[in-house]
Order: sequence, then C-alpha cells, then structure tokens
Amino acid sequence: MSIRIDDDGVGALSIRDGDVELVRYTYVPDTVQFESPKPYLHPIRTRAGRLVSLFRPWDHVWHKGIAWSLPVVGDENFWGGVTYVNGQGYVQLPNNGAQVHQGGGASTDGTSASYAHDLKWIAEDGRRLFAEQRQLGAHILDDTAWALTFDTALTNVSDEGIPIGSPTTRGRENAGYGGLFWRGPRSFTDGLVVTEGARGTGDDLRGQRHAWMGYVGRHDDIDEQSLVVMVDDARNPQHPPQWFVRSEPFACLNPAPFFSEELVVAPGETVRFRYAVAIADAGADAAPALAAAAGTVL
Repeated sequence: MSIRIDDDGVGALSIRDGDVELVRYTYVPDTVQFESPKPYLHPIRTRAGRLVSLFRPWDHVWHKGIAWSLPVVGDENFWGGVTYVNGQGYVQLPNNGAQVHQGGGASTDGTSASYAHDLKWIAEDGRRLFAEQRQLGAHILDDTAWALTFDTALTNVSDEGIPIGSPTTRGRENAGYGGLFWRGPRSFTDGLVVTEGARGTGDDLRGQRHAWMGYVGRHDDIDEQSLVVMVDDARNPQHPPQWFVRSEPFACLNPAPFFSEELVVAPGETVRFRYAVAIADAGADAAPALAAAAGTVL
C-alpha cells in the first residue's frame, strides 16, 4: 500500500495506489465557456480499479465526475449550461463563469496524499467574485476502501453580497442541486440509495436531510457492485444538508447546502465547506461503517 501523486505539470495530476490510478484531478481544464470551466475529478476508481465516475455525458455535458459546481451565484452560473429563470424555464444566458487555476502544491506520506489549490472565480463578463483555497486529500481506509476529502474556503472579493442558491431557491420545485456533485457511470442507473435508517430510490430520498448518503451501483462486464458514500462535515453551513440525488434517469449524489435556502456571502467574508467521499468494493450493508470511517479523515 503506497499512495503517490504524479503531476503532469500542465494541468492534471493522478493519485495512485500502487498500480491503480484512484483519481485524476484536472486543475486546468480545456472546457468551453458554455460548460462553466472548472476543475474536476475523473476518472475515479475503487482500490480494485473499478470505475465509479462519468465524464461529460451527452445529457448534461457539464457533469464531470466530481466537481464543485454552483448553478446560482448571484446571477452567475458556475454549474454549466442553461440557467433556470422563474416563469421562463431554462434559458441560455451570458453568465457561464469559470473557476480559474492560480497555483497549487502536492504532498504525500505513503498512506495519504494531498493537493492545495488556489483558484479565482471569474464571471463571464470578467468580474472576479471569489478567491478560493481548496484542499484535496486521498486516504486509504482499509483493504477495500479509500476516501477522497474535499475542503474549500470561498472568500467574496467583490464589493457586494453574493447569494448562493439553486434552481429551487429561484422557483423550481425539488431541484435544489449545487455543491459537491458526483455523477455515476451509466451502468449505475437504477441503483440503490442508502442512508442512516433508509434505503430507496433517488425519488424517495431527494430533498431529505442526512449527514451522509451512499449509492450502490453495478458494473457491466464484471457483474460486481461498488459503493460511493458522501459525508457532510458537521461544521458545514446547513448541516445536515438536504440531498439532491437521482437513481434514474442517471446516478448522482449531491449534499446540497443551498437546496431550499440561499446563503449570502458578504464582501470580504469567507464561507467554508468540507466533505469526505468514500469509495469501496462493497454493497449497501457496508455503508454505515464506511461513512463513519470516512468521517474520521475530515
């Protein structure tokens, strides 16, 4: 067991567990403006090498593995694609912002690895809204599981308060997506959603408040299953969050702190969020223990 980081020096790094690439982090994407350029984590794999993420699906080309994606940042869109406008539906506006790489540094101790990343958030019209300090980590949990940690601090560098929300806060019912968003492989469609005391579909559990939520999906070819568990840190605003989750027509998980209530970040104010994402060669019964283990590395 030995984790290492390989950085290509031009825009992406890989975190490896022996011969397995656990995750690739693209920090300088070549994304077009329409998709709100942002760093993303893909491919993401279990310790056995099974793929548990999807990149740029045809139905939502701005979905990219795991990404910190916010559709409502004032009037700006840092999610990608069209913007929900109450009374009009989804409309293409000149508001697709970008999260722009400023610098970063990696470190590893053999059983864990981390990458400190500085970014600036730029609106499509060129205004700078946030300075971000982001910390990614990878931690081996046991022989079958590892955890990705994501820690972000957003500082409002504009001269106005910035409300962060969702399509639901702007009028669309039960569509409170936004935040750390995972898109699963096509084969995970119709998988099982699990959380403390409940199992079901995305429709069953969407909008509920939980400290953690997991998703069990099956792989094509090998006929095996994998488990992804996302854990919300107790120090996060709006903890425990409402969840935006689907199991059809596609698989996704998203602890959504702005699901039904906007958070206004004042000029000069910093807001911080922390998450752990545990990834395992396991089924639903392992979810509670996996969530607990992932919480220890936050």
